Amino acid sequence: MPKPQSPVIVRDAGILDGKPVFRGTRVPFQNLVDYLEGGDSLEEFLEGFDIDRETAVQSLEEMGRTDLLRPAIRG
Repeated sequence: MPKPQSPVIVRDAGILDGKPVFRGTRVPFQNLVDYLEGGDSLEEFLEGFDIDRETAVQSLEEMGRTDLLRPAIRG
């Protein structure tokens, strides 16, 4: 049985007024959504922020936004 992963998206009233952020950072999850909805690739987001690929993908899964990942993967 796979080990459950800790959530990578957290909310804390003391960090960015409780907006969802990547655990251990002040990077809002919304930044990733904005990149992908704006037509940028996941790689472009990863280059701009100190977030690894696995964390970014897990965050999309946690927030139910895996639909954003499909157009962002360019072959």
